[in-house]
Amino acid sequence: MLLRVSEMPACMLAIALRYVYNYAALNLDGTMSAHSGILKDRAGWLYYGAAVTYAVGGYAAGIAGLFHGYWLVNAAATLLLAHAMTISAYMIHECAHNLVFQSIRGNARLGRVMSWLCGAAYGTYEDMRYKHFRHHVDNDDVVWFAYDDFFARHPLLTRLIRVLEWLYIPAHDLLMHFVMVFTSFIIPERRNQRLRNVAVILIRSGLFIAALVFAPKVALLYALAYLLMMHILRFMDSVQHDYPYSTTLFETSRAPHKGDREWEQEHTFSNTLSLRFPKLNWLTLNFGYHNAHHADMNLPFFRLPALHAELSRNEPAFVIPLKAQVSLYHRNRVSRIYNPQPENYPKGKEYLRVAQSGAGPIGGNAASFLTSF
Repeated sequence: MLLRVSEMPACMLAIALRYVYNYAALNLDGTMSAHSGILKDRAGWLYYGAAVTYAVGGYAAGIAGLFHGYWLVNAAATLLLAHAMTISAYMIHECAHNLVFQSIRGNARLGRVMSWLCGAAYGTYEDMRYKHFRHHVDNDDVVWFAYDDFFARHPLLTRLIRVLEWLYIPAHDLLMHFVMVFTSFIIPERRNQRLRNVAVILIRSGLFIAALVFAPKVALLYALAYLLMMHILRFMDSVQHDYPYSTTLFETSRAPHKGDREWEQEHTFSNTLSLRFPKLNWLTLNFGYHNAHHADMNLPFFRLPALHAELSRNEPAFVIPLKAQVSLYHRNRVSRIYNPQPENYPKGKEYLRVAQSGAGPIGGNAASFLTSF
């Protein structure tokens, strides 16, 4: 079902007004002086208020800046737009875990708004949430689309994707987003979503075509910002697990490691942007504290650093350093699009050791929570 237009301003207004009203009531430790029953965590008025304000304001300012006549403003606006869309994507993740509002309905409404900003509205918020919860509950990458098999059946397309990926064009993710755009026409189990799917396609493609005709520079810079968002999201996803994927999204078969918390932690890896300057991790809403997130998926992003410190004492040995992440992302940018895991593929502690070295044929691709298949 399409998000009703009336829900968007109501959701934004509730966040903005209560954020401003309660800012003065914040204690020094970031908690509220009076209990509120709207948000799940009382400090969320500050942190989620700031994140939503930045996502919406950055998106609006970024779009406006694309129309400017000065190229430096265009460049800054493109980067701002890409990052605002990234924050909106990570806010979907927070909403999917019901971490923002007390009510599931409130989280769903905000999640739907954020999905329009980051271009994930073609499918449903509920589908994204369901797939992501299967990832946590099953301790598996549960999917419908077996892209390794798809690449094996289409060698010419695979060769084109490899060339584009060598040029740092995220072609693998573009393929995944193509499936997302036409989700109800490609995935049989989602045929009942066609009316909604077509409506979103008409709205978003109509706006983009209009920009392409009347302001081609704006359309091209928007596309560039979108590609940058894809790079950021998959950079963060690429080394967080050594899970193989399982094509059981629409099945109820027993997952081999379901409920095994020790196995989950051993095969989950934290890729913070910095331990020395922890506030840099806010650029991705602390998504790099991934062991902490899997240890307690009911913690909001601003509580994860404390849990990470408790679990690891902030020792560098427990994280993959940024330099190694960048090296792996660069070295394996072609090979990781089609990378079946052989018997000798590093696992667990060995995977972490290889990842920390910045070498080795490791790293996943196109595992974004935005693509719900």
